Amino acid sequence: MHSPIQPQIPTHHVTEIEMPREFEQLYSLAYNLWWVWTPEARELFSAIDSAKWGLYRNPVQLLINVDPKRWYPLLENEAFLSKYHKVMRAFDDYMQPENGTWFQNNHPEAASDTIAYFSMEYGLHQSLALYSGGLGVLSGDHCKAASDLGLPLVAIGLLYRQGYFQQTIDADGLQQHTYPEYDFTRLPLRPIASATGREVTIPVPLPGRDVKAKLWLAQVGRVPLILLDTDIPENDPADRPIANQLYVSGREMRLLQEIMLGIGGVKALRAVGIEPSVWHLNEGHSVFLQLERLREYQANGLDLGQARQRIRSNAVFTTHTPVPAGNEQFDFGLIDKYFRSWCDTTGTPLDELLDLGRAHHGDDSFNLTALAIRTTRWANGVSKLNAEVAGRMWRHLFPEGSAEPPIHAITNGVHARTWLGQETQTLLRSRLDPHWEAMLLSDDGWDRITQIPDHELWASHQAQKDRLGRFTSSRLQEQYARHGASPDELRAVPALFDPRALTIGFARRFATYKRAKLVFSDEHRLRALLTDEERPVQMIFAGKAHPADRPGQELIQHIFELSRNAGFSGKVFFLENYDMRMGRMLVQGVDVWLNTPRRPLEASGTSGQKVAMNGGLNFSIADGWWPEGWNGDNGWVIGSSQAELDDDHQDAADAGSLYEILETLIVPTYYERDDTGLPRRWIRMMKASIASLTSSFSASRMVRDYAENAYLPAAGKH
Repeated sequence: MHSPIQPQIPTHHVTEIEMPREFEQLYSLAYNLWWVWTPEARELFSAIDSAKWGLYRNPVQLLINVDPKRWYPLLENEAFLSKYHKVMRAFDDYMQPENGTWFQNNHPEAASDTIAYFSMEYGLHQSLALYSGGLGVLSGDHCKAASDLGLPLVAIGLLYRQGYFQQTIDADGLQQHTYPEYDFTRLPLRPIASATGREVTIPVPLPGRDVKAKLWLAQVGRVPLILLDTDIPENDPADRPIANQLYVSGREMRLLQEIMLGIGGVKALRAVGIEPSVWHLNEGHSVFLQLERLREYQANGLDLGQARQRIRSNAVFTTHTPVPAGNEQFDFGLIDKYFRSWCDTTGTPLDELLDLGRAHHGDDSFNLTALAIRTTRWANGVSKLNAEVAGRMWRHLFPEGSAEPPIHAITNGVHARTWLGQETQTLLRSRLDPHWEAMLLSDDGWDRITQIPDHELWASHQAQKDRLGRFTSSRLQEQYARHGASPDELRAVPALFDPRALTIGFARRFATYKRAKLVFSDEHRLRALLTDEERPVQMIFAGKAHPADRPGQELIQHIFELSRNAGFSGKVFFLENYDMRMGRMLVQGVDVWLNTPRRPLEASGTSGQKVAMNGGLNFSIADGWWPEGWNGDNGWVIGSSQAELDDDHQDAADAGSLYEILETLIVPTYYERDDTGLPRRWIRMMKASIASLTSSFSASRMVRDYAENAYLPAAGKH
């Protein structure tokens, strides 16, 4: 049996959980997020207490609150015992695979290397409020796929006491923000233990004081995720909130978060005895780790030039967006305040540091993306188009005449087992391959999707769509009740979602460049589509706007108000508090996924990839990943691939294309049924979507590409 190559980090037990000795392995299972992407594990926890599981959907919280009397019948329940032993065998086999992992088998020369992956947010599960949107979910899927493939990866992030905000929409359509306080001891997190058994804290120097961070561990399958918590008694009350809220609005506090992630993250790795061979900066938020590494090398005797070469030689950087708001910038005064002592220590003139962070000559702000590009050996965008756009943006920071593109392309992918509906997974196991997950690194075999009987695929999709309908009705009832709806109005809510109607989903961060209003450009034309009694259409919207993004919040208000207007009421729904659970419901259940960004500002757009794996069809601007995925048979492209018009004319042209495709292609194809009631042409497109897109846009393929194109060369293995 192969020994584990992932770093092993000891932890403290902080929660008293009583259970029979016969079930004690449940403790380890609850604290390993493998259960997030393993339906059988979640079914096992649900079988302990289905009501509490439905309430928490978090096994640690469940086990804390299980009535001890419930265990005794389970000890004599043969079905439960069989399920328990089967899940635990699968867990053990995953953690210690008999035949080794993909990485062990394909790159044994790198078995002793460790990859440090830094990200500001991690979307692992809705119970862990460490994410706001696409970047975090991508980071979570990266960790899950790295675990599946056996990469020796350790992830680093911040532990947010209040997370990202919880969203409610009031009766006027205004977004309201609340920040709950999370009790870390009731989550799948444990404090990291030192060799002497104490909790581990690390100091991060700031002007006039050190701020300490307590280290916690979230175990993601085989991958450890180290999280830094500043809300501890050792810190001054003014410093404790540094890591409380993800993407805090205050610029100085945001800078402090990024110092904590970068400098604190390096110190955290040192504290647990990990010396990475490769450093991966996922976005510029963590770039200050490079300044800490440079300081370390100089402290060990290297001169400034040697230290700069060393930190660059084994660091890689991923940029996710060309949108200015996604490329962090800070006033020089803040950089002076927090890095003057670093400059003194390293002998780096302040002006020289400021120049490293200038995006362009003469700029008066410090750009983290520019600093990351200048201090790493290799940079990539997250789709081919995004890499081209980023390459043009940042070409001036690279040597002239290079044969290689300045920004390489590794297109994002999604973790299939997290995002595929249970019915779709069952169908793939029974009709494609019992171990279909092993096919994610190859395009071979996916054409067998066409052999799945049409009625089976349609029934699988319809079951997931029905679940989306129940979820939608439940969320709308809660929302309407809070807005003062009458009992009769609340009783009518379950009938609003029509499981037979063509269902279009639109869910993402409500930034203005995403153009959520584009589909409403011609309200009369849209209303005619939605209210056709013979061929009805319904639309579900969801998403948050950052508390500081007023235009984004106005977009939400506009769509909410439309959803209550005559002609749109009961046809357009806005679901509040978009999170990973809602995301799974949507991507598994919708018929069509609408994506209307202003090209070329969408870096990737992974939600559409999740829809495609489930047999949904993408209806998107040719931006992000979609130009690579669309083949003419697996969805539709809105408008032209050229963006040469001014914004107003481009919006009008794209809206016209959107309506024409809906009216002449999408709606007629969906409602074209044979004698058995099946939409045969539509099902052929569903099969084409699954077959052509699942492996190409899986996180397994993505992480393999990072391993072979970025990590191994940075470690000196290629």
